Amino acid sequence: QHQNEHYKHEGIPVGGDAGGHQAGKEHLSHADGEPAHHRAVEAADAAHKSGLIGEDPNGIPNNLVPYIAKVAVGALEKVHVFGNDYPTPDGTGVRDYIHVVDLAKGHVAAIKKLEQKPGLFICNLGTGKGYSVLEVIKAYEKACGKTLPYVIDPRRPGDIASVYADPAKAKNELGWVAQYGIEEMCADSWKWQSMNPNGYKG
Repeated sequence: QHQNEHYKHEGIPVGGDAGGHQAGKEHLSHADGEPAHHRAVEAADAAHKSGLIGEDPNGIPNNLVPYIAKVAVGALEKVHVFGNDYPTPDGTGVRDYIHVVDLAKGHVAAIKKLEQKPGLFICNLGTGKGYSVLEVIKAYEKACGKTLPYVIDPRRPGDIASVYADPAKAKNELGWVAQYGIEEMCADSWKWQSMNPNGYKG
């Protein structure tokens, strides 16, 4: 499903991934508290390409890419793939992933728009392309140079086969387009994780 800004997630789990990620919605506000920019994004992943800033979730990661990263670095045993019988090319769930740097640039573009024209503005920030769980695992294997163990588990209740954002409005009204794909996301994630196997704990 290619979703525009009118699609209502309403708590539907959209992470056919390792950790039960749900699509999140966030907003930035003016000083007077009025919502200024409302965006929906499926899963922000990766790290800065320097390897100095990255995702360090507490406990077991809820999102697929940081979960795979923990498997790649040896902190977790294997990736759990929930279902491989969906009507998708390889049977696993398809989701939209976005590089955190692209996401940050999208927010900057939204703020610049609001400086010119304050008010409520709703848009999706995404790549417009979905990747299956197995595609993400394979991309991470390429990044880290290892074969990563995974197991196929039963589907989770409520998961759907495919969902990803339609970012056309962000392109047309913000001049913003995601620059990075899943290979860059995995490469930058692995650089962070391999340089910081224990996260910010050192």
